[in-house]
Parts: sequence; C-alpha cells; structure tokens
Amino acid sequence: MDLYAVLSQILVGLSRTVILFIVSSGLSLILGVLRIPNVAHGSLYMIGAYAAYTISKYFGGQDTGFWVALFGAPLFVAFLSFIVERSVFQFLYEREHLMLVLLTFGFSLIFGDLVKLVWGGEYKTVPVPRIFQGYILLFEHLHLPIYNAFLIIIGPVVALLLWLFVNKTKMGKISRAAAVDREMVGAVGINVSWVFGVTFVIGCFLAGLGGMLVAPTISVTLGMDHSLIMESFLIVIIGGLGNIWGALLGALIFGLTQSLGILLWPQFGIVFPYAAVVLVLVFKPKGLLKSTW
Repeated sequence: MDLYAVLSQILVGLSRTVILFIVSSGLSLILGVLRIPNVAHGSLYMIGAYAAYTISKYFGGQDTGFWVALFGAPLFVAFLSFIVERSVFQFLYEREHLMLVLLTFGFSLIFGDLVKLVWGGEYKTVPVPRIFQGYILLFEHLHLPIYNAFLIIIGPVVALLLWLFVNKTKMGKISRAAAVDREMVGAVGINVSWVFGVTFVIGCFLAGLGGMLVAPTISVTLGMDHSLIMESFLIVIIGGLGNIWGALLGALIFGLTQSLGILLWPQFGIVFPYAAVVLVLVFKPKGLLKSTW
C-alpha cells in the first residue's frame, strides 16, 4: 500500500459518496417533512437504475441514450411516486409510524416483484457514454475515471440546488413550516396535502437520480436496493434529520470509511463504515449537524 493507492481509494470513495448522498438526501427530505420512514426508497432507487437501462437502450445506448436517461429515469420514478402518494399516502399521514413503516415495506416488496416481472432476473448494464470514457491523469501516477470525476462534480451541485430549494424558495419554506406545525400551515389556507405531495415526489426523484447515476458503474440487478436503504437511513441519522449538508457529511463519512476499509483490511472492509456510525452516535446521538426540522 502506498500514497497513490490511498488517494485512488479516496477518489473511489468520493464517487460512491455522491450516490449515497443523493439517495439519502431524498430520504431525509421525506422523513423530515412527512414523518414517513420510507422503506420503499431503496426500491425506487432500483427502479431508477432499471429505467435508465431501458431508456438508454431505446435511445441508442451510449451518448444520447445516457443523457435522455439522466432526466427520463428520475422523472419516471417521480411520476410513479406521485401516483402512489396521491392514491395511498395522502390519506395516511396521521397514522402511527409503525403502520407507515409496514406500508412502505409492503410497497418495497411490490416494487421488487414489479421489477422482476418487467425486467426479469438477469443482470443489466448501462454503457458509459463516450464523453465519459477514459481516465484523467492526476499527479502522474493516479488515474481517475472520467465518469467518477463527473459524479464527484455533480454531488455538490445537487447539494447546492437542494439547499436553495429548502431555504430560498416559497415551496421549501412552506415545507419546513409544515414539518413543524402542519395544522397552523393549513389554518392560513395552504393546501398541506399538496405540499407533502410535492416534497414526497422530489425525494423520490432523488432516489431515481441516484439509481440512474450508479447504473453505468455496476450491474443493475434485483436486490441492489437492500443494502442501499439501510445505508441511507444510517446516513440520515448521523447527519441530522432534514439537514442537507448533514446528509452530505454522513455520506462522506460512510463512503470514505468503506473505501479505505477495503484497502486496509479487505476481508472486513464492510465493517468500517458501520463502526464509524457507531462512534458518531456514541458522541453525537442527535447527529453531526443540527436537525433543521
């Protein structure tokens, strides 16, 4: 192990961090505003990856297909979530959390069966567009895949856009107010149901975006949602509920410790990020950053 090996793993960890952040930020938004622990969030991430495969293939695979999928797959997931939210969730916001957990878990099973029915059980691959193929040479000996560099750049962009939405737009401010006191928001004439609906769709859009972005880097397959949803919940908890920058910080910790753990101790690399989570919760049980909700 040398310095370049460590730097290489850090860069790999950063690209993984972006996916974790995008998905967990959507989960944090839903959990913070709607108070729904959306267990089906990981399934929507998986659907986003499969939708990216279908859209990319239909529009020619590389290049054009990728860019159409970049917008089309998250929008498909957002449309699906809109149907689910308007037909089911909008009537259950006042129910017990345990019921909502069971409900979203049921939807995760339904989505998993639908994916198997539509796409089958075979592995799918999404090609990297030609513009992102190849490597960037850093420090003469360090090679960074161009697509990984694209992911590292897009992460902070998404974080900034989310922060602007939550803090600078009227809908974002209303969402924050509804999270604190939904009855008062409704009393001034605002349709809280539609505020919750928009928030839910945006959160699910982010899950679909994460699935689309990860698709060119892995084999898209059934079950890819299982570990991701657990990791996302942990990131939301250690970052601070509803805090976008907290989700970014939590994803950074999780992604880097996982990547470096594989380098330092490959047989037990998966243990490192969970050990980091335990340490954070021991010293900061309410999360690294202040909850904004």
